[in-house]
Amino acid sequence: MSNQRAGKTHRASANDGMSEMKLRNFFRTAASLMEDESDAKFYFEQVVEHFNKGGGISSDDPTVIRRILGL
Repeated sequence: MSNQRAGKTHRASANDGMSEMKLRNFFRTAASLMEDESDAKFYFEQVVEHFNKGGGISSDDPTVIRRILGL
């Protein structure tokens, strides 16, 4: 018998960044499909760049959204 107490454990988070990776891939694919729409392609690429820098989309603040889109 041991006097050592049981270690604390926790389950892995369900949100491990996969949803952001899927969103980034979605916007990257959408940007590649925009052949004639250069404005739309620019905005999609801005979102991809934001995700690549480690950013997320957890804000409803219009100033944050404008910054992400490069407006």
